[in-house]
Amino acid sequence: MSALPRPASGPGSRYTARAATTRHRPGRHTDVATLARRLTDRDMWLARMLHEHQVLTTNQVTRLAYTSLRSAQRRLRTLHQYGVLDSFRPLTQSGSAPEHYTLGPAGAALLAAYAGLDLAALGWRPTHTGRIAYSPSLGHDLGVNELLTHLAAHSHADPSTGLDLWLSERSCARRWGDIVRPDAYAHWRDAHLSLPFFLEYDTGSQALARVEAKLAGYAAFAAATSTRPALLLYTRTQSRDQALRRRLDKAVRELDLDVATSSADFTTTDPWGPWWAPLQPGARRTTLRGLAIHWPDLGAASGLDPTDADTVLTLPVSALPLARGDGA
Repeated sequence: MSALPRPASGPGSRYTARAATTRHRPGRHTDVATLARRLTDRDMWLARMLHEHQVLTTNQVTRLAYTSLRSAQRRLRTLHQYGVLDSFRPLTQSGSAPEHYTLGPAGAALLAAYAGLDLAALGWRPTHTGRIAYSPSLGHDLGVNELLTHLAAHSHADPSTGLDLWLSERSCARRWGDIVRPDAYAHWRDAHLSLPFFLEYDTGSQALARVEAKLAGYAAFAAATSTRPALLLYTRTQSRDQALRRRLDKAVRELDLDVATSSADFTTTDPWGPWWAPLQPGARRTTLRGLAIHWPDLGAASGLDPTDADTVLTLPVSALPLARGDGA
């Protein structure tokens, strides 16, 4: 796609979709059958991940699927040349940002064929990358993916831990949107313990009252489904974390919810660590494993079983590829 004009101010002013202006791509796309023979299982996994989670940075893809940044960059460039991926790079005040990857035209055609759907039914449009690059929610969406890719990739260091399930905001809305609309839903595993949780990623842009109003939906979900996942509230700063805790304490107790909070000031690159504080008086920060022990009655959300309405592309994607390495 050609570069989009960047507004002088407002949403999208910091981003430019620049893939076709700075990277060579053949004038016509390879047909799907030929392309499929060039792709590995890991490539197909990445296409499905980008369909599910919309945008991943080079660092996030490397974290999940490669053993080195250089090998990831090499393969991502090849997939971009094939048209499987599109990309853009945010403009920053200083330094440079990593490439941000989205599903490209050939990748969308391939997934549509894989699922037996028309391209329109997949929801992909030629403006797909531009819409993501200019979206005012881009920073929020990247923050959600940053947190959860760290959790998923921890399985490389410790196979007894990791994410057994990771659903995007879109998948959550498709399953439970009439009651709750979390930013993600996931199952954290630590040996024999499991922590099913909804995630609310708070950037600080919403009024505290609006965040509080969401709690009623989670209480209604628990009552309507007789299932009880935890609710994790993740903020960008410790001061916002403390403000939320003061505001939500009474409502959480009255609604009988299992809520824990943390912030980027604590977690950095190890969000599984002792950074999460249950929202109750006198609670100390603990690990995700500690939360699972603290709340022994937690259960997975209802509505996760496949139905006749599902296609191969609406079923959950594994948080990690089957194979991780340096080769193509």
